Amino acid sequence: MSPQLRTILSDIEQLSAEEQLEVISYTTEQLKRRAATQSVWQAYQASKQERREVYRRLADV
Repeated sequence: MSPQLRTILSDIEQLSAEEQLEVISYTTEQLKRRAATQSVWQAYQASKQERREVYRRLADV
């Protein structure tokens, strides 16, 4: 475990149960947003690749 992670976990352990729950809830929401953003980005990249292939086929005609 990295020293930075140990420090963060130690800091979290010093919080009350309610504060720990708040930290976990916030972190979970951030991870969900990041995952959603990544899936949107991946869909955009796939769409971009499909457009390139269509343009390439049209240019070959």
